[in-house]
Amino acid sequence: MADEEKNETTEGEEPQAEEPQADEPQAEAPAAEEPPAEEPVAEEPPAEEPPAEEPVAEEPPAEEPAAEEPEPEPTHPREIRKRARRQHGEARPQRSAEERAAERAQARGTKSARRSAWRTKAREKARQRRAETPPPPATEPVDRPHGRQKVRQGVVVSDKPDKTIIVRIDVTRRHPRYEKIVRSSTTLHAHDERNEANAGDTVRLVESRPLSRTKRWRLVEVLERAR
Repeated sequence: MADEEKNETTEGEEPQAEEPQADEPQAEAPAAEEPPAEEPVAEEPPAEEPPAEEPVAEEPPAEEPAAEEPEPEPTHPREIRKRARRQHGEARPQRSAEERAAERAQARGTKSARRSAWRTKAREKARQRRAETPPPPATEPVDRPHGRQKVRQGVVVSDKPDKTIIVRIDVTRRHPRYEKIVRSSTTLHAHDERNEANAGDTVRLVESRPLSRTKRWRLVEVLERAR
């Protein structure tokens, strides 16, 4: 029994001897934790310096070019009227189609009345102006000489109609650009009062008043008889 009590005492004393070993790391832990607590205190001032150096107030001028772009000029008459009313500060309430039609008819009526009144005043002014101005003096008729009558020379193609001959007029000219000789011919109906000309004769014609539907010329003389 005495041996068991000794063993119990020895077993109970063993944890007392080991207690100082377990207490040593607890004393060392606060000593190791002290340096990191001091380090952030020394690093705090440099972390606060950059915000003081940033030029925050100078950034707004860079945003000024991004201003609102001007509105494009409207081309439709309705859009132009809307823009004009917006600039003058006039805001019209929403209206129905019948109200707009009535307003349009009223505006047309007033404009029509204004135009008719202006036309009446203009007629009265013109009438007064004509009454005030003296009439122009009467002028005597002036005999103006008639222009020169055209003369043509050609060959008689046909003398079958009575008192009428058909004359071919040959025209020869040089082309203005190509300088080539160009020949052309036309036929004229002439009045022959005494049926003097025959087919193949060379005659001279002169311009005259319209004698029929086709005759605008008359025979002057026969230059050469046909052989």
